[in-house]
Amino acid sequence: MNHGPPPSAPPRARTVVLVVLAVLVLAGAVFALRRPLLMAAPACLAGRWHGCLSTENGVLLMMLVGLPLAVLVAWALALRRRAAGVARAWRTSLAEVGLVYGTVPWVWLTLMPGSGAGVVPGRLSLVPLRDLVTMGPIGIVGNLLVLAALGFFAPMRFAALASVPRILALGACCSILIETAQYVFQLDRVSSVDDVLVNATGAVLAGLASRRWWRTPAEVRPERPHPVPAH
Repeated sequence: MNHGPPPSAPPRARTVVLVVLAVLVLAGAVFALRRPLLMAAPACLAGRWHGCLSTENGVLLMMLVGLPLAVLVAWALALRRRAAGVARAWRTSLAEVGLVYGTVPWVWLTLMPGSGAGVVPGRLSLVPLRDLVTMGPIGIVGNLLVLAALGFFAPMRFAALASVPRILALGACCSILIETAQYVFQLDRVSSVDDVLVNATGAVLAGLASRRWWRTPAEVRPERPHPVPAH
């Protein structure tokens, strides 16, 4: 009789649990934000894309509406990779789609021009922690989410980014680019060092949440055939 330790849950079961948890979290977020999202629904449903995509509520609404299409794209990519014999096809495909789909809408929100865009000169705030106290809970959570998908999925797709310092550097560099664009294009926004700090922190926290699925160099390097000894 085998008295060894019980086998761990199969990968498929863990995947199902994670999907169920993700759906529950998404449903909770939609329920909490249902009123702001419904405010943007008339403009989006009427095809007034300027009025829809120029508001935060409209962008978030379109992000949720397009989620099934993103899942379909990830599914198609995974099937194609599996047919080609690629290892970890599902993880790679989900990471690619999640990286793009979970980052672009948030970057779009940060680059959305204010009422004085093109008129008000760019503004800088380079004193650390000065703006943090005025962000409020919503502002802090929003800044944490800007690059969260990047930090979560990038190390799952690229082994070169699978470390906390590299995720931190990636998040900080991307956030600096965003803040620089806000200043250069005079979007009537304040380019703040605190935004960089919070954006990078969000990327690192999300990366730590996906640490067990990070891609390793061994999964990238193909196995070299052993040389056949000469006779």
